[in-house]
Amino acid sequence: MTVLDNRALNRAMLARQLLLDRADLPVVDAVAHLCGLQAQEPQEPFVGLWSRLAAFDPAALSDLLTRRGVVRTHLMRRTVHLVTADDVLAWRSRHDAMLRQRVLGVYRDELKGVDLDELAAEARDLMADAEPRTAAEIVRELAPGRPGPGPRALGEMVVAALVPMAQAPPRGLWRTKGGVRNVALSSWLGRPVDPPAADGSDPVGQALVRRYLAAHGPAATADLRAWSGLAGLPGAVTAVRDELVSFRDERGRELLDLPDAPRPDPDTPAPVRFLPAFDNAILGYQDRSRIIDDAHRGLSVAGERVVLVDGRVAATWTVSEDVVTVDPLGALSRADRAAVADQGSELASFLSDGDSDRVRVAAAPR
Repeated sequence: MTVLDNRALNRAMLARQLLLDRADLPVVDAVAHLCGLQAQEPQEPFVGLWSRLAAFDPAALSDLLTRRGVVRTHLMRRTVHLVTADDVLAWRSRHDAMLRQRVLGVYRDELKGVDLDELAAEARDLMADAEPRTAAEIVRELAPGRPGPGPRALGEMVVAALVPMAQAPPRGLWRTKGGVRNVALSSWLGRPVDPPAADGSDPVGQALVRRYLAAHGPAATADLRAWSGLAGLPGAVTAVRDELVSFRDERGRELLDLPDAPRPDPDTPAPVRFLPAFDNAILGYQDRSRIIDDAHRGLSVAGERVVLVDGRVAATWTVSEDVVTVDPLGALSRADRAAVADQGSELASFLSDGDSDRVRVAAAPR
């Protein structure tokens, strides 16, 4: 079986994640290809798409949110994702059990004795009027008669797990601040969430396997599980295995992939890219060594924004008063510093709507 080293996996990941060459795609198609973008920080998807798409216009994403072509919702790993309307309706039921279990994993003691099915029914009735509500407003209606759970536990269970919700704009619009107001997904999109397959098969799981590999592969089943948060996908993998090809990584793990998916030459040059907090390219894997050194692995879960140099995490970045500041994690060559400064200047201009192109690349740590 062919062994793919980390550099080969890195180039494949960059190509699938639209980070090797900026793609000429409509925004909605890019969001679909990427299987959504993690989006608990509302402005971060704009940077993620700017780094991936040619001539990205942030107004296009805002327009998709207001026109309900994409939505902000709890999905993979119980985190807020920006996904297309079609995908969330198709995928949400497949995530129901995982979402419930993850909330219980945090609030099991507080929610002990609460009839979750009864709570779900009452919450669905409450949200049936299609009015956006904050979690606090939802809890005020549902808490009477339930003295046990605190408001946070009750709100998390309803909003993140029991009732499929969308976060209504202005939350998530470009350069706009807005609190979270939840609206029932079926009301917001005018269509019900797709139910599980009546025959007990798992077509959604199988679709997720294919879609994940198209955006992240080659990858191990552990990577698929880490990305989705779903433990119950072995059956789906088995069902589509005949469609797939297999490799090994340097650790000896089996990697699965779509036969015709891009696997560029490992020597393909990789441009500097600025990634937002919690980017797919890092959090989409259990083994992140294809993109980030183990010494810096914690940056991805801490919400640090990172810079890729030659396809790997080489710096962090921040922005303040329209100035992008880059802090290298190690020594950068003169050419790499220049490339980072050039891309940082373009990012500063994007984030400030053209008012600033200022960038500062700090000295490397000694």
